Amino acid sequence: MLILCASIVIPFSSVKAADPAKGKAIFQQNCASCHNVHKKLTGPALKGVEDRWPDKKLLHQWIHNSASVLASGDKYANDLFAEYNKNAMPAFPAFSNEEIDDILAYIKVEEVKIPGGAAPAAGATAADAKDKGSDNSLLFGIITLVLAVVALILMQINSNLNKLANDKEGTATPESIPFYKNKAYIALFILVLFMVGGYFTINGAIGLGRQKDYMPEQPIFYSHKVHAGINQINCLYCHAGAEKSKHAMIPSENICMNCHKAIKEYAGPELFTAEGKKVDGTAEIHKLYDYVGWDPEAGKYTKPGRPIEWTKIHNLPDHVYFNHSQHTVAGQQQCQTCHGAITEMDEVHQFADLSMGWCINCHRTTKVQFADNNYYSIFEKLHQDIKDKKIDSVTVEMVGGTECQKCHY
Repeated sequence: MLILCASIVIPFSSVKAADPAKGKAIFQQNCASCHNVHKKLTGPALKGVEDRWPDKKLLHQWIHNSASVLASGDKYANDLFAEYNKNAMPAFPAFSNEEIDDILAYIKVEEVKIPGGAAPAAGATAADAKDKGSDNSLLFGIITLVLAVVALILMQINSNLNKLANDKEGTATPESIPFYKNKAYIALFILVLFMVGGYFTINGAIGLGRQKDYMPEQPIFYSHKVHAGINQINCLYCHAGAEKSKHAMIPSENICMNCHKAIKEYAGPELFTAEGKKVDGTAEIHKLYDYVGWDPEAGKYTKPGRPIEWTKIHNLPDHVYFNHSQHTVAGQQQCQTCHGAITEMDEVHQFADLSMGWCINCHRTTKVQFADNNYYSIFEKLHQDIKDKKIDSVTVEMVGGTECQKCHY
């Protein structure tokens, strides 16, 4: 009987439980630009995603390669594909089934939370409480301040009681030193001021030059949502350097005119600025004509053109080397990884802080195309570790992606 129990327990104990914490890291790095648990973004809301798929293996296959599921004729997959304007989900063949299960575990944890950061619903898991605990720093600060005030009041009460006791016994009470003359209080105040000032100074210095959420006003209101989202113009049509050079490049006015020689009026959905001001799309097209010197009535260029002075949004320090093509071709990173849900933006803003820590975290979690890649043939130990099943994949960090001279030389 004991042997029978052991034979049942041992296989189950060898099954690795999904880790929501690991799933969160993978989700934020690879999925968050297109998906949210509670609301639609570029892709559907992920709450209840496992219940919507008839088979978990099919869900795994969809994440690994959505095109293969669509080709199989699965009704739910094809209906989903049609619902989102036939925008194909990027393939993630490097994800292991365990990593996908980690992501699904993280989604389940997030499902019980109320959107908008409210408290978890009844029955929330311990992982929820742990995750929520990181947002309680303000509450702890207020409690600390209240306790400090209470301590000062108690100290004053203690001083007054001592004075009353001394008066009753006829003992002379030393003259109390005013708060603002008390050396101990002054030293404590200076120490606290120094700590608070140092904290904000260091935080300010660390974030110096970063511009997350930066959204400058451009000379022409250009909507990526209309062009890349609704009209599904491929990013590479305008940003031809994204897969070929260090810079993705700002498209020339001639690329715009390839379409706008014929498209003279805007007939899409209403446009609004971030402040809620309505935008006249046709007037913005005519701003383009003015810059390039095009006469839409005559159908020809009638005056010299001048460059459009676009304001650059995504900037890296001069001492940082970044090659756009290396990340999009060799790294196979999607635009949304760094630029966010670009197909949903009327006015582009900086999605990520583009800090060194942000880049390093990406290198620590992103897997390279290691198998059948001659570029990595020199990493014999890693190839042997994969054969020996010591590791199942290779990240950018493992091939030197966090070495200082990779980006600073």
